Amino acid sequence: MRVSRFLLSTVKETPADAEVISHQLMLRAGMIRKLAAGLYTWLPLGLRVLRKVEAIVREEMDRAGAQEVLMPAVQPAELWQESGRWNQYGAELLRIKDRHHREFCFGPTHEEVITDVIRREIRSYKQLPANFYQIQTKFRDETRPRFGVMRAREFIMKDAYSFHLDLASLQETYDLMHSTYSRIFTCLGLQFRAVEADTGSIGGRSSHEFHVLADSGEDAIAFCDTCDYAANVEMAVSRLPAPSHEAVRAKEKVTTPGIRTVDEQATMLGISHERIVKSIVVMADDKPAVFFICGSDDLNTIKAAHALGAITLRLAEAAEVLAVTGAPVGFVGPLNLPATLTVIVDSQAAQTHNFSSGANQVDYHWINLNWGVDVPLPTVADVRSVCIGEQCPRCDGHLSIRRGIEVGHIFQLGTKYSQALNATCLDEQGKATVMTMGCYGIGVSRIVASAIEQNNDAQGIIWPNSIAPFHVALLPMNMHKSYRVREAAEKLYDELCAAGIEVLFDDRKERPGVMFADMELIGIPYRLVLGERGLDEGVIEYKERRTNTGQNIGLADVVAFMQAQLTQ
Repeated sequence: MRVSRFLLSTVKETPADAEVISHQLMLRAGMIRKLAAGLYTWLPLGLRVLRKVEAIVREEMDRAGAQEVLMPAVQPAELWQESGRWNQYGAELLRIKDRHHREFCFGPTHEEVITDVIRREIRSYKQLPANFYQIQTKFRDETRPRFGVMRAREFIMKDAYSFHLDLASLQETYDLMHSTYSRIFTCLGLQFRAVEADTGSIGGRSSHEFHVLADSGEDAIAFCDTCDYAANVEMAVSRLPAPSHEAVRAKEKVTTPGIRTVDEQATMLGISHERIVKSIVVMADDKPAVFFICGSDDLNTIKAAHALGAITLRLAEAAEVLAVTGAPVGFVGPLNLPATLTVIVDSQAAQTHNFSSGANQVDYHWINLNWGVDVPLPTVADVRSVCIGEQCPRCDGHLSIRRGIEVGHIFQLGTKYSQALNATCLDEQGKATVMTMGCYGIGVSRIVASAIEQNNDAQGIIWPNSIAPFHVALLPMNMHKSYRVREAAEKLYDELCAAGIEVLFDDRKERPGVMFADMELIGIPYRLVLGERGLDEGVIEYKERRTNTGQNIGLADVVAFMQAQLTQ
């Protein structure tokens, strides 16, 4: 492609509203342009990268035996009402009406649509298992769209859905999709981790997220430094410390005037944060509950919601705490709470002996409380967030925590949607059986931004070869003043293109500095510079973008050399 015929819209200034490096560089490189909050036009340079990501995803999905379909982006409300998600999904669902005042939504996902298709098309177990995917536009009305295409309202997604007669078949396809996703992200040239994750609004039995490791990631993931254990911090667990064999002491109520925080309590009583069991009152689906965790820990609200079987969960207001427990914030403890109140203690706090906690009375705390002695042990559940350095739950290794960008998510849905939409088929005995489902998503447009987050420097983007918009930048020096340079550049351009190498031929009347800066900004992996001196010596200057190393190559050897570079 000749630059003179290509919309190369680079800018020097960093846009003021671009917070992360991928957003900044995609705007500066002329890959995208903002239309409205969370809505972007993909310009030719960006679209070339997007299409390459799509091609890799499509190739691997086809290789795994999935069948490609294309479903409507606009979906009727009746399907979502049938599944129960029309009201449950919340404000992210863009609800619209047609001219007849019938309700629709712009699909954020397609579980309902594909289930409706399959319940009409598949009749027998002989047609199972089956896996269907599409690459298509989605819309989620984000509360605060940000970071460019990383968290846009409109985005490109690959979503796939599998159908099975039983859980064993689902597990086989789930495992296949796990390995397929690993191949996809490896082919894309990304550093990634697959982690255990919460199923969120999609629902289902279990799930794994695939994260590109990057400091700008919105998610925190915990992983072992020894084995392959990895999980989103929303789900991560660590090994419980060995139980204490400390002798039980007699409980004692002590005066603690004005002492509300864990730090104040530890200082006044001269004890460690681990010896304090603090209370956290929540409203789960508008019903009160109390969690008790160690003073050194943080409540994991996702785990807490799961422990209660709640859809929504928030921290209670001060007035709510007083009304629910009879004590103000800072003085709530496990002894003598109302019997009707749901109480859960974290599994680590449940092992704590001779601990301090609120006395459910202003300016008083208990010391030397013990579960099963002074207070009945409530329901126990893991509801704390893990910390760096804690022991892995599977081996003797220790946990590290890094930021990650979620680019893929696979779910074992079970029968959540097939049951609600009555998607059945006949089994071997001729009995109607509800099909079991799996769901597998990849954020195609988000991958483009994630790749930039991992591959950049002060000059701009450094694309992995597999998704670079062009393989080679061909830069002739002062071509419009030199017939020899122009003739040699045109000849080399034709030869490279004939060899299947994607070339961006900078045939503009620009200074060398401008040409170099543009090619570094847009991240072309390899650069070939041709000038009068090189022609005299029969060589061309070659430079690799990632390593910034270069060398001179004989003109007769350029095509073979570049083919070798691209096949490494």
